[in-house]
Amino acid sequence: MIGGAFSIHSKITQPSLLFTEKPTRLGCSSVNLREFRFAQTMIFAIEEINKSKFLLPNVSIGYRIYDNCASTLSSMRAAMALMNGDEWTLEKTCSGQSAVHAIIGESESSSTIVFTRTTGPFKMPVISHSATCECLSSRKEYPSFFRTIASDVYQGRALVQLVKNFGWTWVGAVNSDSDYGNNGMAIFLAAAQEEGVCVEYTEKFHRAEPDKVLKVVEVIRKSTARVIVGFMAHVEMNSLLEELSLQNITGKQFIGVEAWITADSLVTPTSFSILGGSLGFAVQKANITGLEEFLMKGFWETEFQCNDTNEDSTTKTANCKDNQDLMKLRGYDDDVAELRYSNNIYKAIYAVAYSLHNILNCSKSQGCDKVVNITPLQVVDSLKQVNFTTKYGDQVWFDSTGATLAWYEVVNWQRGSDGSVYFKPVGYYDASLPPGERLVLNTEDILWSGDSKELPVSVCSESCRPGTHKVLQKGKHVCCYDCIPCAEGEISNTTDSIDCKKCPEDFWSNQNRDACVLKYVEFLSFTEVMGKILVFFTLLGVVLTLTVTTLFLINKDTPLVRANNSELSFLLLFSLTLCFLCSLTFIGQPSDWSCMLRHIAFGITFVLCISCILGKTIVVLMAFRATLPGSNMMKWFGPAQQRLSVMTFTLIQVIICLLWLTINPPFAFKNMNHYKDKISLECALGSAVGFWAVLGYIGLLALLCFVLAFLARKLPDNFNEAKFITFSMLIFCAVWITFIPAYVSSPGKFTVAVEIFAILASSYGLLFCIFAPKCYIIVLKPNLNTRKHVMGK
Repeated sequence: MIGGAFSIHSKITQPSLLFTEKPTRLGCSSVNLREFRFAQTMIFAIEEINKSKFLLPNVSIGYRIYDNCASTLSSMRAAMALMNGDEWTLEKTCSGQSAVHAIIGESESSSTIVFTRTTGPFKMPVISHSATCECLSSRKEYPSFFRTIASDVYQGRALVQLVKNFGWTWVGAVNSDSDYGNNGMAIFLAAAQEEGVCVEYTEKFHRAEPDKVLKVVEVIRKSTARVIVGFMAHVEMNSLLEELSLQNITGKQFIGVEAWITADSLVTPTSFSILGGSLGFAVQKANITGLEEFLMKGFWETEFQCNDTNEDSTTKTANCKDNQDLMKLRGYDDDVAELRYSNNIYKAIYAVAYSLHNILNCSKSQGCDKVVNITPLQVVDSLKQVNFTTKYGDQVWFDSTGATLAWYEVVNWQRGSDGSVYFKPVGYYDASLPPGERLVLNTEDILWSGDSKELPVSVCSESCRPGTHKVLQKGKHVCCYDCIPCAEGEISNTTDSIDCKKCPEDFWSNQNRDACVLKYVEFLSFTEVMGKILVFFTLLGVVLTLTVTTLFLINKDTPLVRANNSELSFLLLFSLTLCFLCSLTFIGQPSDWSCMLRHIAFGITFVLCISCILGKTIVVLMAFRATLPGSNMMKWFGPAQQRLSVMTFTLIQVIICLLWLTINPPFAFKNMNHYKDKISLECALGSAVGFWAVLGYIGLLALLCFVLAFLARKLPDNFNEAKFITFSMLIFCAVWITFIPAYVSSPGKFTVAVEIFAILASSYGLLFCIFAPKCYIIVLKPNLNTRKHVMGK
């Protein structure tokens, strides 16, 4: 004997409890056709087994089915009646043996918990077809409970995956205030937090609390979340649907669970405006051969032997009168196509049958051993070992918690061409697959809320584009944030980045702050405008110097050239040419060799230049000192001494430069400090002492030259080269004195430009001050280029 408990009626009327008379039976109303079909399916499966020649060949199974009226009170009564027998008189006593060997039911988790706790102490096996609460997985509390459906721990996580798959991070949640709803919602909320999905509100209500339904609807009206996850039984969902329809709240995208997503009772003329486009998980659908015909015809003809359905007739049988509310549904077939739980009931009946088959040692040839006294505990142990495949290909076995493997069909509420509502399969969820492959969807087949093909957006804050990062809004959910652009030199190359990453040292963020690009390498190049200008003036200086040299060579025998110490003049012109040319070493990409070359060339050429001028100055002084009676100064500073002095002064600078190169030479380096977004290629001094020693030595010679020239400034006018040297040294010193602060304060390539400018300015100053007056006389006043004029005074 197999027992059954289903909510064939969904409303209960409690009797008056005045304690003045014996309470009457609980009154039930409002037929739940889906639950009624479950009871029919149980009868169909039992009858199919009784006709089988292979399963329990010489044993018949009977059934006792109770209506619990969707109430835990009735569930308790049904449990006691199934175990003890339905005796209402005090005279009868319990027989000690349970009236049934296993019980199928119930549909809802709360009723199943009450039911199983009642039967548990007696080791009575209970197999539910749709009680999914994770709380029922405890083998310590429910050692004899089984179910042909998966626990909600899978569905709760699957809901989060479904929500996350469509980019919804801002959802509302409503659940039944029951074990099923509360446990399922707790699983969903925990998984949502792990996956970064924020829940704007969580509301719950019970079917017996109409005031709370109004509160839930008001919260939904004021919320900004477009997606609502409904972890409810179909009775609570029906109450919520009615209130949403009355207040005309539409445009919300509902995500449903197996308890209501395919409930035909929710399909009404107005429900599609609310639930149209709903998406959710449903129990796997299966076509059981012969079930539909049995539901529509066979059951009514065998169980309800009432063929007179004419309401005008006055000759109704007693059976018809006792079941008038059921008789009204005879011939109704709209819900038959969506009886997904029927397959679970079918598998549960067969699981019991196979366990009994094993206990009775049944065989096809010898039948079953009817002498065996079957106890409920034996059935429980046998159910744990059950493993068979139905004729429709479904494998049935129970895991360590008494449940089966999770496999859900994803369905979508859609309207057909004839206006009827149907549940279109658009994917599936298989918990046996690897985590990233469990949810499979055909998104192109989904119809969203409002008959739209466009995916609804439900976020608290719009996604932060690459180049920005999320900053949480104070006191709000983690999904509510502001998008702040990354700082300079930082990037974020993903959507919704929580922070920005610094670019490597040689890189900088682009304008959009979404990628690191190589920093622009800056140096004074020959191709840029500034470089071209400096090269022009450099070459101009070289040309002018060579022109003067050519002019002096042509007129080398003239009194003016000879009187100005032609040997030192040509050496000075040569050194000036080198001074102009050394400025070119400062232009172009710096390297270790070019850095050493530019500083050494600069130091040596300028010392050579100043040494020549110093030699000319000394010659002038000595020449006029030699005109005094008894003076033989010129023999101590003849041409050999002049060449030696120039070589000595220059050699000192060469020694300083060699020491600089040996101890700590200049080198090329990348200056990251002047600019954030670009690299300045510069020449580091290496030893600052070496640089300032080279510069200081040039300055010392220039200062000495200036002092001597200044002392000789009042020599005869016709031979006053000392005056020109004074002016040239004055310009030279002024340029290099102003160079120092400009050099220290100029950034990057402008430091080099300042150096080149100082080199060119001082070189031009020397060229023009010393040689321009002579060239003027040679070219424009040749009549003054005579010995008489030169020696006139």
